[in-house]
Amino acid sequence: MQSTSRRRFLQTASAASLAVAGGALPSLARAQAPVALRLSSSMPANQNAAHYVWYQYLAENLKASMGEQIRIDYFPNNQLGKESDVVQQVKVGAVDMMVTGSSIWATVLPELGMLDLGYVFDNFDHVGRAMDGSVGQSFDSLLQKRAGCSVITWGYSFGGRNVFTKKPAHSLAEIKGVKLRVLPTPAFMDTFKLMGAVPTPIPIGELYMAAQTGVVDGFEHDCATVLASKYDEVVKSCWQTQHVFSPLVVVMGRRSLDKIPANLRPAFQKAAQDATAKQRTVAVQTAARAEQELKQRGMTFFPMSPADRETARHEMQTQLYANFAKQYPATAPLFPAIAAARG
Repeated sequence: MQSTSRRRFLQTASAASLAVAGGALPSLARAQAPVALRLSSSMPANQNAAHYVWYQYLAENLKASMGEQIRIDYFPNNQLGKESDVVQQVKVGAVDMMVTGSSIWATVLPELGMLDLGYVFDNFDHVGRAMDGSVGQSFDSLLQKRAGCSVITWGYSFGGRNVFTKKPAHSLAEIKGVKLRVLPTPAFMDTFKLMGAVPTPIPIGELYMAAQTGVVDGFEHDCATVLASKYDEVVKSCWQTQHVFSPLVVVMGRRSLDKIPANLRPAFQKAAQDATAKQRTVAVQTAARAEQELKQRGMTFFPMSPADRETARHEMQTQLYANFAKQYPATAPLFPAIAAARG
């Protein structure tokens, strides 16, 4: 949790501590009904799903630190609705928590779209340094003001995003005119327009059928998600563009945060942060393992040439970044902050 959330999240904790000192709180805590929080995910519940791995660590941490006082009920596979609808439910408190890629929250906070512009990040270590610092704090503050929601933590997706196609397309020349499913955000649309593809925004839950029936020629995603959702059954070629390293984000609305008693908030925060630390380590390992397994299952991988990568990066920097910062002035200082976090 970034510092702005931390202050608000713990603002009543000092009062709770005073009650403990006075001897009143232990019996009160015992009398508190367990808090049940509903956590939504668009991904399946398996070890190749970044969302599920984070949830597992959170549930284990909560159980170890506070027994049954806070319970997380996990709803994978869009059981609570498609992601764009769940975002709205989190805002009003109908769904307590959402673990997802940061991309979908750009539908309510367009500034977040900068994290999905092509080649903003070099790798996930770069992501971690930026999002644990001023960049993550700035987005958390904006989200609180704009949507009444708080960022609980920033995790990692299971690998950088690549282009997967039914027929091999592994150069900027070959990708021109290819219909690719992308997330329904301007950042993804603009990135692939510049690369020459035809970006086609459809819900993730419809992707398998869309690729199978030829509605799209392919899509862009990370290897672990392809494996977890069995998309390799309908595509067999991967162009390793590594164009985006999307942070995983966990968001809660104000009403849901208020469900957690003040005396339990520090332990909840620690459980979430510890879950993130473990999930990030697993993410790097899982990404490498998923690529190898896809190869064994018949996926052909084509590295992006240095020339194509430099061309694509230059196009993004000169045509996307400046325009984005002009359109969303709050992001202007964040581009150099991300660059400074390269390490």
